Amino acid sequence: MPDNMYNGLENIAKGQMKTLSLVKGNQYYCFRYELGQESKVLDALVEMVHKPDSGFDWFDAGILSHQLGRHLAKELKKYQPNKAA
Repeated sequence: MPDNMYNGLENIAKGQMKTLSLVKGNQYYCFRYELGQESKVLDALVEMVHKPDSGFDWFDAGILSHQLGRHLAKELKKYQPNKAA
């Protein structure tokens, strides 16, 4: 098994791998990424929009970027201090 594949599987096991998905008609879009690579995901979404044969538009990119934001918010909550009772 290639090293990068092993690292990817290890990151999935640690919960560091995230997935964005969208079902549009008979098409299924799935983007997997590691924490810290969110800007690359956004770049990939823009690239998909610019491919006329992809069937992927700005609305689709907006839905997936919203999912990405929710994932980020969830991760950031882990670093918030607990409120004292």
